[in-house]
Amino acid sequence: MIPTAPAPTYPDADIAVAASRSPADTLSRKAGTALKLSASAWFVVAALGQLLFVAYVLGYYGRAALQGRWQAWNGVFPRGYVAGDTAGNLVVAAHLGFACLIVVAGLLQLTPAVRRRWPAFHRWTGRAYLAMVAVMSLGGLSMILTRGSVGDLSQKLAIGLNALLMLAFAYQAYRHARARRIDLHRRWALRLFLAVSGVWFFRIGLMFWIVANQGPAGFDPASFRGPFLTFLAFAQYLLPLAVLELYLRAQDRGGAGARIAATALLSMLTLVTAAGVGAATMLMWLPRL
Repeated sequence: MIPTAPAPTYPDADIAVAASRSPADTLSRKAGTALKLSASAWFVVAALGQLLFVAYVLGYYGRAALQGRWQAWNGVFPRGYVAGDTAGNLVVAAHLGFACLIVVAGLLQLTPAVRRRWPAFHRWTGRAYLAMVAVMSLGGLSMILTRGSVGDLSQKLAIGLNALLMLAFAYQAYRHARARRIDLHRRWALRLFLAVSGVWFFRIGLMFWIVANQGPAGFDPASFRGPFLTFLAFAQYLLPLAVLELYLRAQDRGGAGARIAATALLSMLTLVTAAGVGAATMLMWLPRL
């Protein structure tokens, strides 16, 4: 029997392996996994909430249009329908239709399984999504200028800023996709999704606030003006964008502590989002269907 020489040892490699399995590194990896799971949980809740919003828009505005009851739009959307203003009415109708398509397309764009299994579909849907965002943003600005909107000047400025951010984010997402900078494209696409979702965030945020305070607080429901509505008009997209930046920083360069803190924040916001969706569904959407 030929004797077998002992396997050589490499101290540096052993040290590297041991270091990679240190408690701190293990905790950081687990915290990273928890962070991803919390983000996925929020997305699932948001997706369900946005699909409920689409069902409401189609069920209320779409059904009224099919039945020829165009004036019913004004019950929720002040000056949504103006007799004799065909061009303006078409802009509003297109805005509502694009809102539904954009929600569905945006959710498909951010679904990992769709990107992996049908990359061509992802690319073409993405192009259509960016085009619809541009049309809806410009249409929203047009409606503010020609038909106005409820609320005071601060709310109109907030809507205008939201539309401009949507256009800027759409351009950045397209530019990086064309250059095959996929990670940067993904980040700008996430920012775009949150900016586009501003209208939805406003509704669930408002309903959460009303339920939490057991009635309107910080604003006059008759004039739809007040400090809280001014805050919410900007927070509807700036706050989600700020949370996204915290998430990306914790994911990229954060240690275990930063990732755990970001996970806790996302978990809390998931519960708040779910509560807001529930309140909006029961108090705003279902009663009008």
